[in-house]
Amino acid sequence: MRRTTIATALGLALTASLALAATPKAPVAAVASAPGQVDNFRLVTATGHSEDLYRYHDAKAVVLVMHAVGSPEFRRIAPGLQALTGAYGPKGVPVMLLNSTAKDSRAAVLAEAKTLGLTLPVLMDDNLLVGDQLGATRVSEVFVIDPRTWKVAYHGPLNDGAKGALAADAVDALIAGKPVAVASAPATGAMINFPDRSPAAKAAFEKISYSKTIVPILESKCVACHQEGGIAPFAMNSYAMVKGFAPMIRETIRTDRMPPWDVDPKVGHFKNDKSLTPDEIKTLVRWVEAGAPRGDGPDRLATTKHVAPEWPLGKPDLIVDIPSYKIPASGVVDYQYPVMDNPLTEGRWLKASTARVNQRQAVHHILSGYIPPGQDKLGGMANWGGSVGGYTVGMESIVQPTGIGSYIPGGGSIGYQMHYTPFGKEVLSTQQIGLYFYKPGETPKLMMRENTIVQMFIKIPPNTEAHEERAYLNFPHDALLYSAVVHAHYRGTYSDLKIRYPDGTEKQLLNVPRYDFNWQRMYEFAEPIKVPAGSKLIATYIYDNSKRNPANPDPNKEVVWGDQSFEEMFFTQLRYRWVDETAAKQTTYDDEMMKTRLIGMMDANIDGKIQIDELKGDLGNAIRPKFALVDTNKDGGIDAKEFEPILKMMGGGARKRPAAVAAK
Repeated sequence: MRRTTIATALGLALTASLALAATPKAPVAAVASAPGQVDNFRLVTATGHSEDLYRYHDAKAVVLVMHAVGSPEFRRIAPGLQALTGAYGPKGVPVMLLNSTAKDSRAAVLAEAKTLGLTLPVLMDDNLLVGDQLGATRVSEVFVIDPRTWKVAYHGPLNDGAKGALAADAVDALIAGKPVAVASAPATGAMINFPDRSPAAKAAFEKISYSKTIVPILESKCVACHQEGGIAPFAMNSYAMVKGFAPMIRETIRTDRMPPWDVDPKVGHFKNDKSLTPDEIKTLVRWVEAGAPRGDGPDRLATTKHVAPEWPLGKPDLIVDIPSYKIPASGVVDYQYPVMDNPLTEGRWLKASTARVNQRQAVHHILSGYIPPGQDKLGGMANWGGSVGGYTVGMESIVQPTGIGSYIPGGGSIGYQMHYTPFGKEVLSTQQIGLYFYKPGETPKLMMRENTIVQMFIKIPPNTEAHEERAYLNFPHDALLYSAVVHAHYRGTYSDLKIRYPDGTEKQLLNVPRYDFNWQRMYEFAEPIKVPAGSKLIATYIYDNSKRNPANPDPNKEVVWGDQSFEEMFFTQLRYRWVDETAAKQTTYDDEMMKTRLIGMMDANIDGKIQIDELKGDLGNAIRPKFALVDTNKDGGIDAKEFEPILKMMGGGARKRPAAVAAK
């Protein structure tokens, strides 16, 4: 059933700034860095967020400190590190810890940090690539980096008994624009083991086989996009081509931009996971650093012609031509809402859909919905029912699990929401949706449902680096969760999805430490997640409305919910099914769930009620003077039952999907 919020706003996915998107105002790292230069990287922190070094291009200094759980030396300097961040954090100097042990768990790191009273982010260098390139040798070793050159200005201990506060002195010098008096001093912590530094390891890297090792990785994780007719900006069609892009390949792996899979590998398992494994990451990076040797063997990329298929799921049962549109070279294009007659004269069960778009740079997303007969004049999405396929970069195809389908009635119309983004050249955009059905008369046993966790009361203050918003959906009956799609706009940087069970315990289902507006994925769980009746699915988003966000249209503006990319969204789309619902025995459970959706947008403490200080937006302003009247049981909160009269005044809060034809 399509929801009110889908009808009023979404925008699933993005402009196709593809694989090699630009990094923030900083030099691109070469394979062989200048002596002492620190190459850019992005690492997940112990809390599941992430840090990008070159994000701090405008800082006077960046401080990295080598960390290990249980280190006596580190514990000794912990108070000094907290004091350092207290003194220099307000001056815009980030102080971060770098754990390159490959053995310490996030839980252990967080537990010790709590014991030591540390609030510094701990970057988990699981592949040991960052600490190795940094030149680290010992736990508690401090690196003070100059963002003007990205070179190490000082490395050594935090303090020296004879020479004083060496690290702080180095930071002071950089802030003042003066030379650092002491550039290095011997560190005293325990040695850190970097196995890849051994002569044997370096010799092995030079012998990595392009033919036997590198090509299979590229074919498995890269070529689907990097092929003729693919969505990537170049085709990996020969050794020469790959070698030419080798420095960029290394950079995009180190900064976690490629492959475009933004999910935290430590949280959940996904059937459509296309990320590189730790071994693949190290193999590709070390091969590039060794000079990308050709070695012996055939070049399968050159001899095998990889061409993107016209229809990746095979020939569709029905191809729907969406009206073309001439996109101007510049400006803002209002959302287009073309409506066309439904080509189906009889209802069909949909098992999959895929999209073809000829102007990927200009088409941000396509949404669709079935419109019942006689309702195609309302405009927009106000009368939409179930989806009839869609598109966004990275999510061109949607395939239902075996035996599950969604129903499209016959007759009526199909409405589309087209989000176009000009890119400097006038183009004519054409697009098609391919639909794949169950056979005529064949009915799937089960029904897939769609719903969204939305927060329409977004209000992001200007010049704010980490603004957090939260919302939830309450599931009134047992369900199975199959997938989730995370969507925000340019200022979105992080999202996660948790389940809170009826007993109050929580589990993180999905963590996206680096949300990328340029890529949207449907994250399909390896096994459906059980959602017991009474559970809440809670989504959290973090937005960066600061000048350090290179994609930010205007850090000086307060940002609220809106369709356009320069506005913002909070939108986690869920695909699920009710456990006791079948195609033959359909339920109204979605309607029950929708009655608590607005509560989930306002209920900050997630207790199932809205307190007066939790009211938000125009709706909250309307309720506030009459709060005591609405709170009929006088417990200080508006619960779902007390909220029902408000929903009725608003029109019920949900729109009906045409009933599917039951199995016969």
